[in-house]
Amino acid sequence: MKLARIMMIAAGVTFVASPVMAASLSSKDRARVARAAPRDRDDVRYCLLQAKKGRDRGTVIGAAGGVGVGALAGGNVGESLLAGAAGAVAGRVIGKSEGTNSTCDRVLRRNP
Repeated sequence: MKLARIMMIAAGVTFVASPVMAASLSSKDRARVARAAPRDRDDVRYCLLQAKKGRDRGTVIGAAGGVGVGALAGGNVGESLLAGAAGAVAGRVIGKSEGTNSTCDRVLRRNP
């Protein structure tokens, strides 16, 4: 019973904290927004947030997929964790490019 309660609390904290973490930019990204042309600042901020959300989503999906494939392939715990780590890296790279559209790509290229 205690384990189930701890797991529910952890899931709740993750659910509550995820929008807060997704809405913040790093200092490097905030500096990029400040350097952008005044007419493009809102667009640059939006596009950077979308790219961050895509990276984060890709990391989670890739890790889950890697662990699932490792488990289905009959691997032990270590092999499944290794597959999960490889999936997380691949998902992060794929999610980074898939998180934005062509308009965001143009805005970000115009404002380095």
